[in-house]
Amino acid sequence: MKVAVITFPGSNCDSDAISVMRVMLGLDTKAVWHKEARLPDQVRLVIIPGGFSYGDALRSGAIARFSPIMADIKRFADAGGLVIGICNGFQILLESGLLPGAMLQNASQKFVCRMVQVEAVSNTTPFTSDYQRHEWLRIPVAHHEGRYHADEETYRQLQRDDRIAFRYGCRDNPNGSLGDVAGIVNAQRNVLGMMPHPERAVESLLGSDDGLRLFRSAVRFAKSREG
Repeated sequence: MKVAVITFPGSNCDSDAISVMRVMLGLDTKAVWHKEARLPDQVRLVIIPGGFSYGDALRSGAIARFSPIMADIKRFADAGGLVIGICNGFQILLESGLLPGAMLQNASQKFVCRMVQVEAVSNTTPFTSDYQRHEWLRIPVAHHEGRYHADEETYRQLQRDDRIAFRYGCRDNPNGSLGDVAGIVNAQRNVLGMMPHPERAVESLLGSDDGLRLFRSAVRFAKSREG
C-alpha cells in the first residue's frame, strides 16, 4: 500500500508522519512536494501534515489551498480516496472546501502546545474504527489558529450525521472551538481534519501511543478496498 505525505513551504510535521507510516507501519510512503501536479500512482492514503505553510500568511492554509497538488487531492478525495489533514493540514482542508467551517485564532490569542484529553466521539469512520466510542485519548496540540467555527446549521448537520470524530474534554479545550470540536469528517466520511497531532502520540515513550490506532484504522480500511 502506498501513502503520500504532502510538504508545503513551512511544513514541519511531514517527517513525523513519514516516520510513522514507513518505520512503524512499514508502508511505501512518498514525500510529495506541493508543486507537483499529481499524486504518485496507486496512492491509497494522503496525509497533509502540520506546520506553518507559507508562514500562515493571510490565514492559516489560505495560500496552500492554491498549490498545484491540491487539485489532484480534491480529485482523489472525490473518488473516495482517504485524506487526513492534521493541524495546518486541517486548516488547508477547510480553506480548500474539502471540509466545512473555518479556523479562527485561539480564544486565548496565544500559541498553545501541550497534551490534551481528546474524546473519540465516533468510531464509524475509516480513521476511528480502532477506538471505542467515547474513549478518552491523550494527544498533543500545537497551534495558534485552532478554534473551529461553523454556522449553526453546519454544526447541527455535523452532529446529526455523526461527523464529529473528536472533541476536546469540556474542561480541556485549548482553543475555545465550537462545541469542543477537535476533528471532523466530510459527508462521504473519507476526509478527516483534526487539530491534535496523532503522529506525535505513537509511542508510550512520547507520553502516549493513542494516535497510532488512527493510522492503523485508516490503513486497514484502505487495504480492505484494494482489489
